[in-house]
Amino acid sequence: MGAKHKNIEDFYPLSPMQQGIFFHTLATPESSVYFEQFSWTIQGHLDTTAFHRAWQRVVERYSVLRTCFVWEGLKEPVQIVHRQVNLPWALHDLREIPSDQQQAKLTAFLESDRTLGFELKNPPLIRFTLHHLAENIYHFTWSHHHLLLDGWSGGIIYKEVFDCYQAFSHNQDIHLASIRPYRDYIVWLQQQNLSQAEAFWRQLLQGFTAPTKLAINKSLGQLLKDKPGSNQQEIQLSPEKTAALQFLAQQHQLTLNTVVQGIWSLLLSRYSGQEDVVFGATTSGRSPRLAKAESIVGLLINTLPVRVQIKPEELLLPWLKQIQNQQIEARQYEYSPLLKIQGWSEIPKGQPLFESIVVFENYPIDASLNKRNFNLEIQRSSTFEKTNYPLTLLAYPSEQLSLKIDFNGQLFEVDTINQILQQLKYLLEQIISEPELPLQSYSLVTPQSRWLLPDPNIPIDQPEYEPVTNLFAAWTKTIPDQSAICQNGRMWTYQELSQSADTITQVLLSCGVQRGDVVALYGKKSFGLIASIIAVFQSGTVLLMLDVNLPTQRQQVMVEQAQAKYLLNIGDQSPPIESGFKIIDIDAESGKVIHPVADPGQITPLPTLTKDDQAYIFFTSGSTGTPKGVLGTHQGVSHFVQWQSQTFEISTKDRVAQLTSLTFDAILRDVFLPLTSGATLCLPDADQDLGAERLLSWLQKEQITLIHTVPAVAQSWLTQIQEKINLPKLRWIFFSGEPLTGNLVKQ
Repeated sequence: MGAKHKNIEDFYPLSPMQQGIFFHTLATPESSVYFEQFSWTIQGHLDTTAFHRAWQRVVERYSVLRTCFVWEGLKEPVQIVHRQVNLPWALHDLREIPSDQQQAKLTAFLESDRTLGFELKNPPLIRFTLHHLAENIYHFTWSHHHLLLDGWSGGIIYKEVFDCYQAFSHNQDIHLASIRPYRDYIVWLQQQNLSQAEAFWRQLLQGFTAPTKLAINKSLGQLLKDKPGSNQQEIQLSPEKTAALQFLAQQHQLTLNTVVQGIWSLLLSRYSGQEDVVFGATTSGRSPRLAKAESIVGLLINTLPVRVQIKPEELLLPWLKQIQNQQIEARQYEYSPLLKIQGWSEIPKGQPLFESIVVFENYPIDASLNKRNFNLEIQRSSTFEKTNYPLTLLAYPSEQLSLKIDFNGQLFEVDTINQILQQLKYLLEQIISEPELPLQSYSLVTPQSRWLLPDPNIPIDQPEYEPVTNLFAAWTKTIPDQSAICQNGRMWTYQELSQSADTITQVLLSCGVQRGDVVALYGKKSFGLIASIIAVFQSGTVLLMLDVNLPTQRQQVMVEQAQAKYLLNIGDQSPPIESGFKIIDIDAESGKVIHPVADPGQITPLPTLTKDDQAYIFFTSGSTGTPKGVLGTHQGVSHFVQWQSQTFEISTKDRVAQLTSLTFDAILRDVFLPLTSGATLCLPDADQDLGAERLLSWLQKEQITLIHTVPAVAQSWLTQIQEKINLPKLRWIFFSGEPLTGNLVKQ
């Protein structure tokens, strides 16, 4: 047997958690994923020789610190323990360098150390660096791969290192208690019966079919360019608030871990819009059924799903107790491999079970070190940990509860993460002061952001109610010959549009329409369509917009649910839907009524539109079930367009593009904002391809000053158009319908 094989002490399989970390590491070798780096500032007379010797003793004592991983040519990867390893130890003397240069060198070192990573085949997967900064000040860094250790094990190692250091610095030897090797944990795992665990996890996750998204992260196709893949932000609760929170938790037999999981559940629910959320949480993995589990050094933690249902009316404290009881029950099965749990769930293959995890670091390392009597003061200065999850919330309980978020900088904005941390802190502060409230009473609107919202105690100056049809009529009298609407090189003045709308209104009234009857509009974007919208409003009936591009079945559902009594068919396309409504044909180009259902004869006075009269009905998308009709009043439309017109100073010089879908309620803003402000409404050709290049050319040609769109469309402009977009007249872009990112706004 060669010397290389003589140095092999043992080998055995990986734990399920190690397998997950191992494969993620191989998949992204340059990402620093699962690289662990801990740094301390040590003040006092440090015996560097004794310190080095103490670490050497602990490495000799624990097999995991002498372990590497091999996989090539094997069915499954294995971990190999070496009898001896050379301890990577570096000492740098920076005492002659000014303090600002010292800090720059330390920062550069920490970054390069992370980039260096580890070769999994070459033991040991640990290294140590000591920087001597001043006579009695040192900066110590311990780097290792997460495959070896969890945080609990780190606490055991630190204690033993400093026990050894204290003995060695006094020229004494030390006898350490016998240990239980990590191999015993692997053997114990292989003896577990997964059938009971499977039944538990299947029941817990029953009915959960899609991972809970924060609704603020980008998709893989929207990665933020030139942003680092890993970022960390941190916030702390004051010592007084931390003490109050700990007292509250003890008073109600709750753990701080439960409270942290509770506030994360609340935040996930508010951001995702779901009342049933799932996230991951790390567990110690140190089962009471495994003897001396608390003394084993290695990777015993596991990441398991936590499912929480948020009923707004439920009281906080009983709800937190439910979360804690679920965790107690789940702990019986914390040996379950996450990959297996995912397979037992109803989440489709290829999708993650969760996209965020909560890590509660419940091992007080720093405090225990400083209480030991070796004339050194030790302060943690920095920690770098990186998982493969898009977002990890880490909680560190001590004199000040610290909340840190490790996030993928390509998926999340730094400002957003800082906002989340502020909101988590504010949730904790509310719980401390008022723990007896229902969940719906706890707010995410922090005092720092409250200035952005209207003060509820200050009355809002609301514009006097005036129907939008009256506002349009006023502009028709003021500027009758000015352009009201244009399309494809044609133009109608305010007078022409008003005359067409009045004619259609009179036909409707002569047909016997009653206030509140639903009138559907079917056709493409055209002069006749806009005139018909105004006519429906003037007649006191309720507008229902259809779109020729919608599936027939969906149009049929909308018409039947709305109980439409009349249908204005604009253009030469016959509606494919059937119902008991009467059809009135309108010419799309001229706005004239074709073959009137009844001769208007004499002019019928227009009804008076009160603020509470129903003006329109729009249907939801149906993405969460059957489409639902939403009614709106004349007051709502009037107040909204008046507010926008005043706020954004819309004038007779503005040209407003109509780009939104006919079945999206924003079309009312598109139509009435310009027509109640003396501006011009610009319609693209209904049959025109509105791809990015042609649309932008149209916006430029029409000298558009205001558009309303959704973020995805604007993003497509930036993606498809390589040259600089030149829209010199554009003043405002209104976004809605989807989350808007700061990055898109900047672009």
